Amino acid sequence: MLLKANDTTVVEQSTAGGAIGGSIGGANGGTGKFRYFLFDLDGTLTDPAIGITNSVMYALDRFGVHVEDRSVLFPFIGPPLPDSFRKYYGFSEEQAAKAVEYYREYFRDRGIFENKVYEGIPEMLSALRRAGVTVALATSKPYEFAVRILEHFSLYDYFDFFGAATMDGRISKKADVIADLLPRLGAADRAEFVMIGDRDQDVNGAKANGLASVGVLWGYGPEEELRGAGADFLAEAPADIPALVDFGGFGDA
Repeated sequence: MLLKANDTTVVEQSTAGGAIGGSIGGANGGTGKFRYFLFDLDGTLTDPAIGITNSVMYALDRFGVHVEDRSVLFPFIGPPLPDSFRKYYGFSEEQAAKAVEYYREYFRDRGIFENKVYEGIPEMLSALRRAGVTVALATSKPYEFAVRILEHFSLYDYFDFFGAATMDGRISKKADVIADLLPRLGAADRAEFVMIGDRDQDVNGAKANGLASVGVLWGYGPEEELRGAGADFLAEAPADIPALVDFGGFGDA
């Protein structure tokens, strides 16, 4: 089910088989279309919980911090790593940078594939490709890692463009990832763009760049986080996303 996040209006209901059909009238009388779909990676396309938390545990161990319950590390899924090490463990700028180095020691060859694709993601991406829209990645994960994950899980070919963080941290926050990506897409009308992700940083990054956003409810950001950030829509399942192709604008319906 796809909902407008500012109320309980059902925009489109998935069928039992997961297919979404029909056109949705919107603020522009059905004349506008979302034609550019930007996707977060972790917690949206794949479930990286084991790999990310194992990598964080490895890094924290190097500082003498031992974590038994990996669920307390789930907030690391999504945001830039240095921010999370500072926020949750009080690390200094220098300590956070070193922690990211340790994290990557484990993640580069092991944690990266301790990961799985969410059910329905390939089918959703395939539906978007058939609809003729542009599909792009917008992740705070470094480009090298993001592309390896997409290739490993046979998702790479669904994408037209790739926006990601840089290894040196020059680009890391979602707003900056999106800002760096948009000029490459070559489209002027930002009403045709929608950002899809599971955390408030995805919603805030979209808003900072004048884009609509969808908060997905199968990832690691709770519904209240996504509503609080001001997501335009909430999606309960990947099968809901293709309905946005025919949504006419994203203002008040």
